[in-house]
Amino acid sequence: MRTKHVNVLIALAAVMLFSFSCFCISRMTQTSNQLINCRNHILEFKEKMLRLKNKTERNRQELIKALSKVNYEMTQRKNMSVNLVEKKMNTLGNNETASNTFEILRFFFPHLRKVGRIYPDVIIGKEKTGVSFALGISTVNRGNQSYLKQALNSVVSRMTPSEEKDSVVIVSVADRNEDYLKSVVDMITKRFKRQLRSGSLEIISIPAFFYPNILHVQQSTEDSGKSESWRIKQVLDFCFLMLYAQPKAMYYLQLEDDIIAKKMYFTKITDFVHNITSKNWFYIEFSILGFIGKLFKSEDLTDFVRFFLMFYKDKPIDLLLGDIFQVKMCNPGETPEKCAERNKQIRIRYKPSLFQHVGIQSSFPGREQYSKVRF
Repeated sequence: MRTKHVNVLIALAAVMLFSFSCFCISRMTQTSNQLINCRNHILEFKEKMLRLKNKTERNRQELIKALSKVNYEMTQRKNMSVNLVEKKMNTLGNNETASNTFEILRFFFPHLRKVGRIYPDVIIGKEKTGVSFALGISTVNRGNQSYLKQALNSVVSRMTPSEEKDSVVIVSVADRNEDYLKSVVDMITKRFKRQLRSGSLEIISIPAFFYPNILHVQQSTEDSGKSESWRIKQVLDFCFLMLYAQPKAMYYLQLEDDIIAKKMYFTKITDFVHNITSKNWFYIEFSILGFIGKLFKSEDLTDFVRFFLMFYKDKPIDLLLGDIFQVKMCNPGETPEKCAERNKQIRIRYKPSLFQHVGIQSSFPGREQYSKVRF
């Protein structure tokens, strides 16, 4: 009987041990499956993160490309709208035809017969042609003082939209100082973008090779030589600008970089020109100061330039303007006053002046000037 109880206990223990073993095996299997599932989830998560990283990198690259494309298109659009053209002498394409207006310079300056194409070093603008009026402004470095921005603002802001469309303002940088050229270009491209885009404003730079050797020699001498060199260069600067403007418009108006234009000046000029009864006028003075405000027919500019270049070493350009009038219009022995009175329909003076001279610091270094007229 006792043996029987022992066997029962042993059997019960064996059953319990077997059940516990099965339970442990089951739990271990479940844990193993959970670990496997966990590992699979981790691998899946890692794979998703890798795909997400790759996608993010692709998106970043696409975004960079898109931004680069936008920036490029904006730059291209800006350049196209402003139509910035920088042309160096003798670098035009074979199919481009050069204007021959500068060819007369070879007759007066033998050193130019050895060069190729005579043309401005730098042109910024649309090279507009076929308009009624071209307005020329020659500018040089005046040291710490500059009146160009003020002058340009009065000239372009006091035109109506239709007047601006039918005209072109040409700023000619007649200075070998590249820093000054850059400052002028920077100022105009920032402050007068709309005028550049429309083609109503241009910037040119006179090439250094244009000037004769006598000018370079005199620039290195004392004050008297420097003054003469400055005067000679000023005549040549105006001549170059007039030749550039000649094919662009019907009329050419000479201005300077230190003037202020009167309100509605352009409307007054156009109305006056259109209402002149005589068509044989020589030139019209819209200012009595120097060479400021002188209006010419573009078809006559070449004749004026020829005369100026014959005597450019002898007198300032405003005095040469009086001389050419006397040579062409006055009788031998006739006084300038009597000649002017007799030809008042040829050499016309508009009153009151439409331009005020405001520059105190002369373009000649160290010299001051206070010439003004009342509006």
